[in-house]
Amino acid sequence: MTKTDLTRRHLLGGAAALGLAGLPGRARAAGALTVGFIYVGPKDDYGYNQAHAVAAKALKAMPGLEVIEEERVPETNAVEKTMESMINLDGAGLLFPTSFGYFNPFVVAEAKKYPKVQFRHCGGLWTDKDPKNAGSYFGYIAQGQYLNGIVAGHTTRSKKIGFVAAKPIPQVLNNVNAFLLGAQSVDPAITCQVIFTGEWSLAVKEAEATNALIDGGADVITCHVDSPKVTVETAARRGAFVCGYHVDQSPLAPQKYLTGAEWDWLPIYKGFVADVQAGRSPPNFLRGGLADGFVKMSPYGPAVSDGARRNADAVKAEMLKGGYEIIKGPLNDNTGKEVLAAGKGLPEKAVELESTNYLVAGVRGAV
Repeated sequence: MTKTDLTRRHLLGGAAALGLAGLPGRARAAGALTVGFIYVGPKDDYGYNQAHAVAAKALKAMPGLEVIEEERVPETNAVEKTMESMINLDGAGLLFPTSFGYFNPFVVAEAKKYPKVQFRHCGGLWTDKDPKNAGSYFGYIAQGQYLNGIVAGHTTRSKKIGFVAAKPIPQVLNNVNAFLLGAQSVDPAITCQVIFTGEWSLAVKEAEATNALIDGGADVITCHVDSPKVTVETAARRGAFVCGYHVDQSPLAPQKYLTGAEWDWLPIYKGFVADVQAGRSPPNFLRGGLADGFVKMSPYGPAVSDGARRNADAVKAEMLKGGYEIIKGPLNDNTGKEVLAAGKGLPEKAVELESTNYLVAGVRGAV
């Protein structure tokens, strides 16, 4: 049992037994907004949780704001207990339960129970049928994975690249597809093997998947799991190059790290906080990409060629203009079914991308 567990979920249980009236919320400055962040893993995971925690840390410098956090909260009713404690013991008025599996039924249930509290969940799950004091935010991170793919396409010698993925949900599938399509824009003969581990964080399976991809001939690896640390270190140790995800993992593999697709959640969080402080309801559905500052790229590593840099930088410049189509026809999925006819395309804001359920031709793996 961690210290955080003792001060939140278990304390709330004791408070319920004694009556909450006898245990006032944490002392805070008059008029201050209390914001709660909840993470499924550790805040220093070199990945998803760390990206959010970096933004939370930056928020702490803002006036009139109190930031509270809890890490390692499972995607079970444990997150409900954490939200309850933040609301009842800390007086939180804005909550960010960041993990994908927190939303339904947990965030939905808490939002119904506490209509005066604002809940914003990271992912693409909110619809207009859900509580209006809830919502979702995410970004066009596939733009970053497409740029990863361009660099991978210039780097690979085997024409085989690999992807370690957690679960075949739309956001993950978009990243897998974008990674390969970026590489194929350099060389259409490149293929990508994807292995799904089934969990957001499962170090043993991530290491096994990375090794299996390299054993199968992949010489550039990327991933979409909560913590890329195991994949990055395993790939580099085996001599493969890596493209990062979530945050900059170059310190883990200085010579083998090519670049990476990173998040910058701070602009989103600052906007939500400003809305609540001004008495406004934050957006229920928010998206943004490179042009909005929600997504950025890691610096290029020493192994990236000048040609790769020029190519990726040129495409990035086009993406910054808006409306860039990663998914465009003629395009089939990897079962031979047509995804888009010639002349058709899906720019980053296309709603169809929110329900992607296919892997494009050239990806070896199954949904």
